[in-house]
Amino acid sequence: MSSGMDKYDIKVVKYFIIAAVAWSIAGMLIGVMLAAQLYWPVLNFDSEYIQFGRLRPLHTSGVIFGFVVNMLMGTSLYIVQRTGQTRLFNKSLSWMVFWGWQLVLLLALITLPLGYTSTKEYAELEWPIDLLIGLVWVLYAILFFGTIAKRKVHHIFVSNWFYGAFIIVVTLIFVINNLAMPVSLTKSYSVFSGAQDAIVQWWWGHNAVGFLLTAGVIGMNYYFIPKVSERPIYSYRLSVIHFWGLVGFYTWAGTHHLVYSSVPVWVQNIGIVMSLILWLPSWAGAFNSAMTLLQNKEKLKTDYIMLFFMSAILYYCLATLEGPLLAIRWFNMIAHNTEWIIGHVHSAALGWVGMSAIAMFYYFIPRLWGKEQLWSNKLIKLHFWLAHIGIALYAIALWVAGIGEGYMWLAQQENGSLVYSFVEAMDFKAPWLFVRFFGGACFVFGLLIMVFNLYKTVSMNSSVSKEGSADA
Repeated sequence: MSSGMDKYDIKVVKYFIIAAVAWSIAGMLIGVMLAAQLYWPVLNFDSEYIQFGRLRPLHTSGVIFGFVVNMLMGTSLYIVQRTGQTRLFNKSLSWMVFWGWQLVLLLALITLPLGYTSTKEYAELEWPIDLLIGLVWVLYAILFFGTIAKRKVHHIFVSNWFYGAFIIVVTLIFVINNLAMPVSLTKSYSVFSGAQDAIVQWWWGHNAVGFLLTAGVIGMNYYFIPKVSERPIYSYRLSVIHFWGLVGFYTWAGTHHLVYSSVPVWVQNIGIVMSLILWLPSWAGAFNSAMTLLQNKEKLKTDYIMLFFMSAILYYCLATLEGPLLAIRWFNMIAHNTEWIIGHVHSAALGWVGMSAIAMFYYFIPRLWGKEQLWSNKLIKLHFWLAHIGIALYAIALWVAGIGEGYMWLAQQENGSLVYSFVEAMDFKAPWLFVRFFGGACFVFGLLIMVFNLYKTVSMNSSVSKEGSADA
């Protein structure tokens, strides 16, 4: 069996997965710190370096580019080898991609707390780092598509279609959104202005969610869900329909962030309509993954890795129903700029991406290190319930806070004056911000338990490798 490990380039995959786990902890710990600051502002400690405005982009960058991109790079380079039955296109190139990406993250860790920022959401890094991101991303694309080109089987597995779309679309939207005129080494200004800048920014911002946090993770799940359930994909044809539906409609939906703005109404309407259409391919894909798990009902009853994947699918359903709902003008009028939006984002990020990643870590890491089983099944059960309690508290608290906040902002006296002051709205949501902090802390505590469990697993003496077997 161990000879199977020699067939593929595994070491770089291990490094990417370790980096993903490390950044998941770091990024989410910063998130908990930010949640604490919102309830206890004194935790800013009057320091310019750790106040909310500087740590928030570090949190989002750490989670999106540190945790998720490392995870997607690692799993994509593993899956493209396994499904293509070939080694990576170039081993040295894979290490250039790994260390280049870690350099990007190190520079983000240094520059964002110092206040160097482009001010664009999810694209805050300044132009020299953007150039490095572009270089590393091109190398990653060459590595991934080069490996596909040298595959030894005719068929391209559906996971690789999703990974390929994630690479291509992120390249396109990142480059265009970050077009800027440098004025110094640490400052630049966008070539776009006004409404144009807003449209391009949310073309990027929403599709960073769509093709990093959605398409990439779907590609990962289409490989690992059949593996953990020990059954084939329920409908391979539906998985391809899911792919084309997502690619065809998602890129148009970003302007639903600009409803009731100075952007032309027809552009707003495109975002609304495409958001509503997206509900169909999203739920079709969720149904496909759920049915894949349900093909092995007996294992599903007791296997907490399968239950983590099923939970991720249910949160995906919730997020892809709530997203189109919030794009509708009436709901958007209440929800926009309130805590409801934050609740929506995090129920998707923690519920869909987080649960998928946790399931993948529990399934993949033992096998990557040649271990037959986890060190403690009791700890994975504890983690499962901590994660669910954390997400439920987080999301429900911000739904209540956001809906109440939205209504208070809109309430008017007969003479048109506001019924509630801004301070009264803040007082209303304050206790819910504490619940949000507590829920986030529960989720992160669960991640720490996972890290301990996985560390003990890979440290165990028994090392019977499944890497070369058909079910690895």
